Amino acid sequence: MGQGPAASTGGPDPLLVSAAAMVFVEDPAVPVLTPGDAHHLLDVLRLRIGELVVASDGAGSWVPCRLSASSAGQGSRGIELGAVLEADGDLVSQAKLRPEITVAFAPTKGDWPEWVAQKLTELGVDRIVPIRSARSVVRWDGERGERAVERLRRVAREAAAQCRRAWLPEVAPVTPLDGLASLVGDLPVLARPGGGPPSLAHPVVAVGPEGGWDDEELACFGVGVGLGPTVLRAETAAVAAATVLCGIRGGVVGALA
Repeated sequence: MGQGPAASTGGPDPLLVSAAAMVFVEDPAVPVLTPGDAHHLLDVLRLRIGELVVASDGAGSWVPCRLSASSAGQGSRGIELGAVLEADGDLVSQAKLRPEITVAFAPTKGDWPEWVAQKLTELGVDRIVPIRSARSVVRWDGERGERAVERLRRVAREAAAQCRRAWLPEVAPVTPLDGLASLVGDLPVLARPGGGPPSLAHPVVAVGPEGGWDDEELACFGVGVGLGPTVLRAETAAVAAATVLCGIRGGVVGALA
């Protein structure tokens, strides 16, 4: 099977847009579904024979597939997972956009962290990092933190399939604010009122908890970046930072001076 050209960064490939669904597999050239994905395609979406489904490895490669005659209409129970999809085109290799954008955020109460992970994925953020800061109210420690991060990864995977992302975002383990630079290999800037404009010169932005940053954190990380004239909820601030940075990178909005 040949390899096609890298997809354009000007927008999603028309095949991705027109597909009935997208799934993530180990090898797009030989698309073997997980039981969960087979259930989603056959029992939830009830796709018909020949419908277009994109299979991606989550690392930039994907291939158009068709629902096989041997699987459609039978449901997922007892189906051979490797027989559901048949490759129907060349393997496409999609280049990763640069620079990589990281949004780190202090988790808040309730289901908001999952909402944040979903929206950051849809917007195109490359790395999502839950962080601990001095004023964090929600503490994701130990097994609780591991379970929470796994939830975020599931949400990000589902969101990536929904919005047709060929690159899955990395969802990092819970990281202390002072360990963020070591994790991502770049100095973060803090989102804070009165900060400078967001810029791709600083593609790693950290959003604090509802109580904001403490004086020591502010002193360590400099002026930071501002996200507008109003005080935003923590969840809104994370999405606002991603919207601006990904918009600049994608050419949707002009670079801020």
